[in-house]
Amino acid sequence: MSKRDYYEVLGVDKGASDKDIKKAYRRMAMKFHPDRNPGDKAAEESFKEVNEAFEILSDSQKKAAYDQYGHAGVDPSMGGMGGAGGFAGGNFGDIFGDVFGDIFGAGGGRSRSSVQRGADLRYQLELSLEEAVRGVSKQIRIPTLVSCTNCDGTGAKKGTHSITCNTCGGVGQVRMQQGFFSMQQTCPDCRGTGKVIKDPCEVCHGEGRVQEYKTLSVKIPPGVDSGDRIRLAGEGEAGVNGGPSGDLYVQIGVAEHPIFQREGKDLFCEVPITFVDAALGGELEVPTLEGRVKLKIPRETQTGKLFRLRGKGVVPVRGGSAGDLMCRVVVETPVKLTERQRELLKELDETFKKEGVAHQSPKKQTFFDSVKKFFEA
Repeated sequence: MSKRDYYEVLGVDKGASDKDIKKAYRRMAMKFHPDRNPGDKAAEESFKEVNEAFEILSDSQKKAAYDQYGHAGVDPSMGGMGGAGGFAGGNFGDIFGDVFGDIFGAGGGRSRSSVQRGADLRYQLELSLEEAVRGVSKQIRIPTLVSCTNCDGTGAKKGTHSITCNTCGGVGQVRMQQGFFSMQQTCPDCRGTGKVIKDPCEVCHGEGRVQEYKTLSVKIPPGVDSGDRIRLAGEGEAGVNGGPSGDLYVQIGVAEHPIFQREGKDLFCEVPITFVDAALGGELEVPTLEGRVKLKIPRETQTGKLFRLRGKGVVPVRGGSAGDLMCRVVVETPVKLTERQRELLKELDETFKKEGVAHQSPKKQTFFDSVKKFFEA
């Protein structure tokens, strides 16, 4: 029985790249995998065929021979290079582990490097609005894992060193056979490093790292806001076996302010004004982050009116012009009136009634006119 073309088996063109071939193999092998097709002999044969095709096309020398001579160039019975033949080949476990290690936990057939980068850390830093707007330097104290000075990060007792793992022979992986199916997984004794420590360091107990607290100075640039973060390179946890340290990310949070609310680069605040100031107009002092400024209130000002103070907001941390301060005036009703004050207000109210509500309170008149139309409709 003649064999199918290997490119046809994987469903790729003859000029396909190594990446495309590997991707196609992953897709086809997943489709025909025996675990997904229990008892299906046809799927099992297709799986063997897909594996055979990939073994040839993933090897540059075998692929070149196949491209030039076809099956005769790689079939040992026909004088070719050999090495194909589905499960009969000795390299199937390595090929399968390389492509499917991340799916089935095989580990890829390669030992894991014993040198590992340290983990990144995050620190939540709470700032006042003034500190966030102007910038500040802060001292922070963080717990972290640092390299053990007693063993220089090796994890082994002074004067000793780690030895090759007997279980995996220093490879970091062990092979498991399940019927005709072969898989690899991380060595349980050395955890993939290929090395074991017989005499662990008495300080770090073989970990190579110890926990310590360290104090760092963090410079906060002006204009930061909640959600911003500052990266301190190399200030995270120490790496394993001499690996580089991770980074520390300082996450910014800005506390609520008793006067101002921030929206981007603009600030907002409420300014209470008296009934007299609203009616007759006046001038009053309002706060900014830089000090007090004069705000002129025109006569007949209604509650809720916004006044913009340009340039009194925040300069963004990434640059640009300063935002504005938006002052929202709120007319405050007088309380704890004296008898004379109540009499004066009554007299004032009488004059309003003589003038007519439409003249003195246009919004009130408009509202009640709308109510009347609503009920008459």
